[in-house]
Amino acid sequence: MFEISPVGAVSSPLTDRASAPKQGDEGAPDAWLVFEPAVADALADLAPGQEVLLLTWFDRAARDVLAVRPRGAADRPLTGVFSTRSPDRPNPIGLHRVTVLEVDGLRVKVSGLEALDGTPIVDVKPVLGGVSER
Repeated sequence: MFEISPVGAVSSPLTDRASAPKQGDEGAPDAWLVFEPAVADALADLAPGQEVLLLTWFDRAARDVLAVRPRGAADRPLTGVFSTRSPDRPNPIGLHRVTVLEVDGLRVKVSGLEALDGTPIVDVKPVLGGVSER
C-alpha cells in the first residue's frame, strides 16, 4: 500500500463528463490549478509559456474497468485500458500536457485542460526538451 495526497484541485468550467472534450486539444477551456499552501514553494519557477505535464486523479472514474471501446465508439474493438486514454481504469491517473498562461500566488492558469472542476491534482512536471536543454 502507498498513499498519494492531492497537492491541489482543478477549477474549471467543465462540470459534466459527458460534455467535456476527450482530450485537451479538442476544445478544452482554460482552467485554474489551485494549489495547497503547503506546496507554495514548489510553484516558484513556473512561468507563462512553459509546457508542463499535469498529473491528476480522476476521482469520478470507474476503477473496475479493464477494457473499453476507444472514444466510446460502438464500431471500435474492445481494447485494454492500458492501450487507451480512458479515464476509467484500475488507477485513474490523468496525464495532461498543458501550457502555463498565468501564475497568481497559489493559482496557475493553464490552457487545454479537459479535467473536470474539482479534480484532484497529484503532481506537475516540466516537459523535457532534448538532452542539451536539460
